[in-house]
Amino acid sequence: MAGRILIIDDEENIRRVMRLTLEAAGYEVGEAGDGERGVEAFGDGESWDAVLLDQRMPGMDGLETLHQIKQRQPEARIIMATAYASIELAVDAMKLGALDFVRKPMTPEILRNAVDAALLKRLLAEPARSGPPDEKPVEHPHALIQYVTMNGFSFVLASDVEGASPTEADEHRFIVASPKGLEQEVTVEIDPETVAYVERMTRRELPAASSFWTIQASRLLSAFLWNEGHAPARSKRLVLKDIDRDELPIAERWKLRQ
Repeated sequence: MAGRILIIDDEENIRRVMRLTLEAAGYEVGEAGDGERGVEAFGDGESWDAVLLDQRMPGMDGLETLHQIKQRQPEARIIMATAYASIELAVDAMKLGALDFVRKPMTPEILRNAVDAALLKRLLAEPARSGPPDEKPVEHPHALIQYVTMNGFSFVLASDVEGASPTEADEHRFIVASPKGLEQEVTVEIDPETVAYVERMTRRELPAASSFWTIQASRLLSAFLWNEGHAPARSKRLVLKDIDRDELPIAERWKLRQ
C-alpha cells in the first residue's frame, strides 16, 4: 500500500529513523522540524496521505499543529507520536481529529502498522470505484462484540465466530485482525492462582469461564497489541497472572450469568 507521508518532529534523529523505516516499506516521505514548518509543508493536504505528528515540540506543539492542519483539511489522517501518552492527551487529540497514537520509542513494525491502518481507513472511506481495494479489513458480522485498539488492530471472541476451535474452561480465545486484515487466533489463559486470589478477596466463586475473566483477558490482549504492535507468536499464549485491586469490587458484584 504505497502513499506519501509527512513527518513533523523536532528531533532530527527520530525523523531519520521514521523516514528510513517507511521508505523501506515503499512509502514516499517528507519532513518538517517543527509545527509551523509542518503546517506550511502540509499546505492544502492534497500531497499527503497521512501525517506523523510529534506531540511535544517547542513553539507550536502537536495539538495546536493538529488543530491547524485539520482546519486546512478536515479529512487529514494524522497519527500522533508521543512519549507522554495519557488518557487526557488521547481525549484532547481525538476531539481535534487524531486518528491514532504510537508511543515513543517505537519499533519499525509498530510504525508501519499504524501508517498501514491509517491508509487502509482512507481507502475504505473513499467512494466505491472499479474493483475492490488491495486490502480489506476482516469483518465478522455475527460477532457480538468487536474490540478495536488505537493502533489499528481489532479482535473478537473466537466463540462468536463460526468454525473457531472450542475453548477450554480456563481459556479465552480471540480472533485478532492486524491493520492489514491478516487474522490469527490468540489464546489468553487465566492463571488458577489469580482466580483463587479473587475468590479469597471477594469470598465468592468466580470461575475462569466467567465473562468477568473474558473482560480481563480482552484487556490483557489489547494492552499487548498496543505495547508490542503485533499479535503474539502463534505458538505463544498470553497468561493473565495479575489483576488490579480496583477490579475486586466489580468482581464482588459480577453476575455469573453475564
